[in-house]
Amino acid sequence: MSHELEEQEAIGRRIKRRRLALGMPQADLGAAIGKTQGWVSKVEGGRIELDRTGLINAIASALHCHPNDLIGRPYTGTVEENQWQTSASSILRELRRYDLTPVFDGTPRPSADLWQETVRLYRLRDAAANTAIIRSLPDLFREARTLAEVSAGREREEAFAVYAVLCKFAHTAGHALGHAELIAMSCERAVWSAQLSGDPLMPSVANWMRVWDMWATADWEDAVTLSDRALEVVQDAYDRGDPLALRVWGSGQLRAAVSAARAGRMEETEDRIRHAREAGARLDAYTGPQPFDRYSLNFSSGNVQIHAISVALEMHDQTTAIRLERRSEPGQIDGLPNSRRGHHHMDMARAWMWDGNREKALAQLRKAEGLAPQLIRNHPIARATLRQIVYAERESTREQLRGMSNRFHLDDQELFR
Repeated sequence: MSHELEEQEAIGRRIKRRRLALGMPQADLGAAIGKTQGWVSKVEGGRIELDRTGLINAIASALHCHPNDLIGRPYTGTVEENQWQTSASSILRELRRYDLTPVFDGTPRPSADLWQETVRLYRLRDAAANTAIIRSLPDLFREARTLAEVSAGREREEAFAVYAVLCKFAHTAGHALGHAELIAMSCERAVWSAQLSGDPLMPSVANWMRVWDMWATADWEDAVTLSDRALEVVQDAYDRGDPLALRVWGSGQLRAAVSAARAGRMEETEDRIRHAREAGARLDAYTGPQPFDRYSLNFSSGNVQIHAISVALEMHDQTTAIRLERRSEPGQIDGLPNSRRGHHHMDMARAWMWDGNREKALAQLRKAEGLAPQLIRNHPIARATLRQIVYAERESTREQLRGMSNRFHLDDQELFR
């Protein structure tokens, strides 16, 4: 048996199984994603790592399936670790019956109290505690929908705004845990409830969520177009310097930057990052009263910094990523929540691995796991990076031992085959 890890072979087998089910030759799959037939053969045999999200999504799109079908998500764990899926089913039930009379015992709390519940979810999300978010959501969905049913005027609109933000939390956790149906349905309901919320920025946030979903099918051009539509909605408020609009507009530019990077449009990617950086600077300079961050977008100059590094890696440019990391302001990145910092260190692990520095790659991956263990252990890029480190260490050790064996005049060279 070859030295490749079983999971990577499984990913290759999934790609091969799907390709054969479609009657698609390896050369056709390669042509669809700009690769050779030999490259596809190596992927299917577990000899090449899929260490870029955009690449995984492009393969899935060419095979007409969801990326989760290829990487085996949601991952199965212990009985206790799998309990979140029961709550996810309850959320899906609530989302399916969105326009029916809600079933809720008692009197729903006012919207101000429900907004405070989103603050708690915000903290859980920043800690990458996605299963805890999923477990909290079913009752909150029922309560918010009930409040919308029994209220009128502004309170009814606020109930729908809360419902939309709950959809956003379900959407984010669904992505982290790999639940495709929850991702799709929570996004659809966010769009619906945003229109009923009376909040002028909420539809833009809902479209920001849709952009993420378009990445799954490698629809990079549509993702950029939708980002621009979301940006149009908030442009006037952004120009006025509204702090919430600054967050929404900056976040939209970052989504557009990732989409452009995956489309291979370097100039546009840099332009989008520049716009986001300007929004971050304006937000840093804002001295007025700080409004409640009801959208929980977590946009900041530090977030722009880590996105600039991330999009460089999307274009397979680790040199730029490492240079940007060295020039970044540590205080801004250190001020980010654990989930964002964990993702950033995972990116830097990949950058150092591509640059040939396994020691630094492993150190960055350890930092990432320490900050956001659930997120990193389940992330396909982190897992691919760790496999690359393992493979490289094995090969390095193998070559060192081969040299020693030659010096010791050992005859049993079968050890190295």
